[in-house]
Amino acid sequence: MNHAARLALLTCLLAALGQAQSEYRLPDDKLMKAEALYRTGVVMYVAGTLYGFVVLVLLLVSGAAVKFRSWAEAVSSRRWVQALVFASLLFLSIDLLGLPLRIYGQHLQQSYGLSVQTWASWWGDWLKGELLTTALAAVLVWGLYTLLRHSPQRWWLYGWLAFIPTLLLVVFIQPLVVDPLFSHFDPLEVKQPRLLPEIEKVMRRGGLDIPRDRMFEMRASDKYTTYNAYVTGLGASKRVVVWDTTSRDLTIPETMFVFAHEQGHYVLHHLWQGMISGIMGFLAAIYLAYRLIDGLLARWGPRFGIRGVADWASLPVFLLMLNFFTLLGEPVGNGVSRYLEHQADLYALEAIHGLVADSPQVAAHTFQKLGENGLSYPHPHPFYVAWVYSHPPIADRFRFSLAYQPWTTGQPTRYVK
Repeated sequence: MNHAARLALLTCLLAALGQAQSEYRLPDDKLMKAEALYRTGVVMYVAGTLYGFVVLVLLLVSGAAVKFRSWAEAVSSRRWVQALVFASLLFLSIDLLGLPLRIYGQHLQQSYGLSVQTWASWWGDWLKGELLTTALAAVLVWGLYTLLRHSPQRWWLYGWLAFIPTLLLVVFIQPLVVDPLFSHFDPLEVKQPRLLPEIEKVMRRGGLDIPRDRMFEMRASDKYTTYNAYVTGLGASKRVVVWDTTSRDLTIPETMFVFAHEQGHYVLHHLWQGMISGIMGFLAAIYLAYRLIDGLLARWGPRFGIRGVADWASLPVFLLMLNFFTLLGEPVGNGVSRYLEHQADLYALEAIHGLVADSPQVAAHTFQKLGENGLSYPHPHPFYVAWVYSHPPIADRFRFSLAYQPWTTGQPTRYVK
């Protein structure tokens, strides 16, 4: 064998070794960026959480909430008008005070190359979000304080019961009304005709028939450089969405794995499970609020000018409690989410097995690309993962993809037979 042949063989062997990567790892330059972004993210999470409490306390201590209440009552004697005025003033104040952190977060995304969204587009999205949240907040605030006035002992129960259809309605209309305000969606059949037959093979493997008119490609490249796909909606609005960055930069087998993961959420009814988890968490939070609010206002209310539980100005106290309960419940909610995501990974591995060559490596390569593209730090602290991560760390998902191969030992698969 001459020198050229040996060099060619060595090149092939090195390429093969690179393809058969056994651990998620980043090149040195990306590892430095990922670690810096991770550490900044931890600081931003802590600062943002604390700042959220500070803003609400400031609105109470400064008397701003009481002034908003007085202005709302001066505008009209109609309760729904007062709710609209008070909620608009309060939530706009909260969002304006929180705006510096949001602007810095967008700056970070741009500086690390994760976002290409222009500031004009970003401000447009922010304004649309403000209008939507203000309208929804006004309705919810009006409903809450109507219950507080007419049922002082059972408002928490009726509020929880009203929350369930409200949540279902929001989840149903989001992909139909809300999402198109912020992003452009095209039928996957039109944008990715070569990909669609391969995706349909994945669906047949799972015994699933997702209509083509429920599969979309989102034009994410206008704003982001990262990859994503998700399941959203409920009933007739339920759909699978793949970002155009995903279908553009991943190979067809890798995109099949990403789709199979989202199909797993669809087949395994994860949306319902997540909603039930949220509904039960809200029940615990609203009942605790009911048990605590009277005592808190009896002690602190007169100092801040709050007349009682049914006073509009008591809303920041409710929001403080809700923030606190959400913070405490975050590890539970994220733990449930990580479990569901792990199930979807397992489902995807089974769904593409036999449809692509070396499915474990396809899955591992997909996670490698997702991690590199999103600058996912390989070594997050376990406590931070348990508290904040809604998905398992990329390194864990990479390892599981290579380890889960029941077909090699004759073991039964769990989801796809």
